Amino acid sequence: MNSTIELLAPRYDIAWYPWAVQYFFMIAVSYASLWLTAPALIFGKQAWLPTARLALIACISTTLVAPVALLADLHQPLRFWHFYAYANTHSWMSIGSVVLPLYLISILGLAWLAWRPALQAQRNTAGIGGFIAKWLSMGSGSTPRALVAVVCLAALLLSSGIMFYTGAELAIVKARPLWNTIWLPPMLVATGFIAAAGLLLVLNRVSGLCSQTAIRQMLYVLLVACGVAGLIAFSWFLDGINAHVGSVAAALESVRYSPSWRNTALWGGITGIGLFAAVIVLLTRSPKRQPTLFAWAWLLGLVAIHMGWMFRWVVLMDVQHVARNSAGFHHYGIPAGSSGILGIVGTFGLWLAAILLIELFIPWRQAQQGGVSTPTPLDANASSDSLAATSDSLNAKQGAPNHG
Repeated sequence: MNSTIELLAPRYDIAWYPWAVQYFFMIAVSYASLWLTAPALIFGKQAWLPTARLALIACISTTLVAPVALLADLHQPLRFWHFYAYANTHSWMSIGSVVLPLYLISILGLAWLAWRPALQAQRNTAGIGGFIAKWLSMGSGSTPRALVAVVCLAALLLSSGIMFYTGAELAIVKARPLWNTIWLPPMLVATGFIAAAGLLLVLNRVSGLCSQTAIRQMLYVLLVACGVAGLIAFSWFLDGINAHVGSVAAALESVRYSPSWRNTALWGGITGIGLFAAVIVLLTRSPKRQPTLFAWAWLLGLVAIHMGWMFRWVVLMDVQHVARNSAGFHHYGIPAGSSGILGIVGTFGLWLAAILLIELFIPWRQAQQGGVSTPTPLDANASSDSLAATSDSLNAKQGAPNHG
C-alpha cells in the first residue's frame, strides 16, 4: 500500500528587527564613551581632557538615541509601560527597563555638570546662543569638582548594569546556541570599546579639534580592545572545537556547513587583525612621521565603527537565519521600510541631529571637565602628554568657533 506523508513547516517571523542592532550598537558606544571620560571627569587629568570632550559628546548623543531604537523594536512602542505594570525580576529585559532610565538620567546630569562652567561663560553672549546658555546653566554658582566625580562614578556603576543586562538577555536564550554562551557578553563590551574609540577618532577629525593627544590615546584603546576581542574570539573557538557537548559546540555545529558563516568568520578575522596591525604601525612610527600618519587615523576609526556595528548585525540578525527546528538556513531580506533600511538610516540621522544640536548650542570645546573654569597650571615636572593636552585645549579655544 502506497502512502504519502506531508510535512508542514510553519512560517516564523524574526523576533528582533534591525532596530535592535541600532540599540545594542548605540548603547555600547554610550557606555564605552562614558568610561573614556573617567580620567578627566574623576581624576582631573589634563592630558585626557581633549579625549573627554569628544567622549562626552559621543556618550550623551548615543544615550539619547538608543532608547528610541529600543522602543521601536518593541513593535508597539506604547506598550513599554508593561515593563513597569507587570515587573518580572526573572526577566533581564524587565531589569533593563529599570537600569536604562536611571542610566539616562545620570548621563544627562553628568553632561550638565561638565558643560555648566562653559555655559556660564557664554551667558552674556548676544542671540539665541546666549539665551540658551543662560537657561541651561541655571545660575552663576560654582560647580564642585567633587560633585562631578560622584555623578560620574554613579553613571559608571549604572553603565556596568547596562553592560551586564544587554549581554545577559542574549546569553540566557538557550534556544539559540550562538547566543547561549558566556563569551558573548564580554565580546559585546570589547567591540563596544572598539566602536567608541573609532567614533572618537572620526569626531576628532570632523569637529576640527584634531588633537594629536586624543588620537594617540584612542589608538591605544583600540589596540587593547582589539587584543581583548581577539582573545575572546579565539577562546570561544577553542571551547567549541574541544567540547563535544555544550552551547559553543552546538553553535559551531549549527553553522559548520554554511559558506556564508565561514565568509563572515573570515571577514571578522581579517578585519580585526588588519585593524590591530594598522594601529601598531601608527604607534610605532618615528615621532617625526606620526603627525602626518595620525591625520589618517580617522579612516581606522571608520573601520572600527564598521566592525562594532557589523558584529551586532551578525549576532542579532544573522543568528536568526539559523533554523531552530529544522535543517538549513532561513533567508532574510532587509525591507526598505521603517523596520529595515529606513529605520537604520533614520536612527543614524537622529544621532547626527543630536550631534549638530550640541555643536550649535553647547560650547563643548571650552569645557574644562570637573568644574574647572580655567586650565590647571602645569608644574615644571609636567609630562609631555600633559603639555600636549594643554596645547590642544588652547588650540580648541582659538580654533573652530562654536556656532552657539
